[in-house]
Amino acid sequence: MMLLPQIIIKKAIMMKKTMIASLVASVALGLVACGSAPVVEEAAPDYAKQAQEISKKYVIADLHIDVPHRLHDSNEDISEATEGGDFDYPRAVQGGLDAPFMSIYIPANLEFKAEGESYKLANELIDNVEAIVANNPNKFALATSPAEVRENFKNGVISLPMGMENGSPIEGKLENVEYFYDRGIRYITLAHSRSNHLSDSSYDEARPNEGLSDFGKDVVREMNRLGIMVDVSHLSDDAFYDVLEVSETPVIASHSSARYYTPGFERNMDDDMIEDMAEKGGVIFINFGSTFISQDSIENNNAYKEAVKNYIESNNLDPKKDASSIESFRKSYRQRTPFQFADREDVLDHIDHVVNLVGVDYVGLGSDYDGVGDSLPTGLKDVSTYPNLIAGLLERGYSEQDIEKMLSGNLMRVWTQVENHATK
Repeated sequence: MMLLPQIIIKKAIMMKKTMIASLVASVALGLVACGSAPVVEEAAPDYAKQAQEISKKYVIADLHIDVPHRLHDSNEDISEATEGGDFDYPRAVQGGLDAPFMSIYIPANLEFKAEGESYKLANELIDNVEAIVANNPNKFALATSPAEVRENFKNGVISLPMGMENGSPIEGKLENVEYFYDRGIRYITLAHSRSNHLSDSSYDEARPNEGLSDFGKDVVREMNRLGIMVDVSHLSDDAFYDVLEVSETPVIASHSSARYYTPGFERNMDDDMIEDMAEKGGVIFINFGSTFISQDSIENNNAYKEAVKNYIESNNLDPKKDASSIESFRKSYRQRTPFQFADREDVLDHIDHVVNLVGVDYVGLGSDYDGVGDSLPTGLKDVSTYPNLIAGLLERGYSEQDIEKMLSGNLMRVWTQVENHATK
């Protein structure tokens, strides 16, 4: 009987606690309903950190880097940091670049200069790439297949696959296609800035072949037989469609962008071309140069070139004898009217456009580093900046799987298809 008051007291305390808890809960719910409750915000994604991780996790391949031509008359050592240029080993490591295709670039005029000049230069440039590897075996390795790229990546060395920019070194001899295959060439851009004996060029008003020449078509078939990717960058539209008709394998555009953003610029690919190439499994690798991706940059540059031309003509100047005066005018003009650079977002816009047209399986990277001079976009000035591009892709909602395809997966698919066709 003496315990009864204590029991009553305990029950009363428990009831009071329950009432207080219910009151607190009701107030909290009321505050949330009124929108005045404190909201704990989730931390914003650290895209820069994610991009760094992705850049190290997957192979990054860039289909077009003009290092060999840059080094041809230079003593630069790209195995160490260099003052000039867009590529060297330390910056490549920083950017996560694993497979930069070394462009064996042959100036278009050599075909018309003297027989044998294109062939000779191509061999010299290939020799130079081989020398880079021989002198730095712990940093670089040659790569002639997707399997070799993956093995080099596993071993922590940068692959240096090679593509030939301009088919002029073939010099009318079909056996030279196999010769350059044996030397390590794994894609050939059939023409460059002038129409040649294989194909018409998008830059040349003269179109003697009306697309591909008959010999050019034979070269495409031989490339299919051997396992060399056919590159349609630089080609006229008619030549592009001839390639699609003749080639039995998917083709690539190693360093082109979307004409949608640069109307009238035939060097880029229009929507129909991108769709037709993708329908056959091909991939467009986006060029980073400002005058490839921004109409404002193109117009700025065209105005500059027109002003220089008018200066020369109005003053009756000789480009060689009066070179100093012309250069002074160039500098003065650019001081008054600086070049208008594109930026990272422009590159991302081109990628988005291709993805919206044909899907994420048909786009990659073909920067043209060391090939477009001082025209690279803000935020993507050299090979150390791929993580910045990856961060932009993450910001735009691309998944890690999508990004891996753009970085190298799409290349590996096409390259493998071309290899497999050759072994049939």
